[in-house]
Amino acid sequence: MADTQQVDAKAERTAARLAKRIGAFAKAHGGAEGQVAYLGQRGARIVLVGEDGGWGDLVAPTYAIARKAVEKAGITAHEAFDGEFAAKVRTGPYEWSRMAGIQVGGKSNT
Repeated sequence: MADTQQVDAKAERTAARLAKRIGAFAKAHGGAEGQVAYLGQRGARIVLVGEDGGWGDLVAPTYAIARKAVEKAGITAHEAFDGEFAAKVRTGPYEWSRMAGIQVGGKSNT
């Protein structure tokens, strides 16, 4: 029983730390929405999109912790990264040069 309580307490602390980071992102970007994607044994990825089009991501050790963090942060969670949600992302020259470099099989020097 004590082991379960320790695991639960650790998961709660991890979710709280992630929620704090999500909240900071939301504050810096005028609000935020997110989507949690399962990564298998690696955990789950929380993709964040700010109201200003800025974006970022966090990785949680488990899907459950990621969902808990999003819930604690109080942001809208989408089931998929598509449609109107994906259209909110604003990319800049860096992202476009990286994508172009990947497409042609090399690194971009810009």
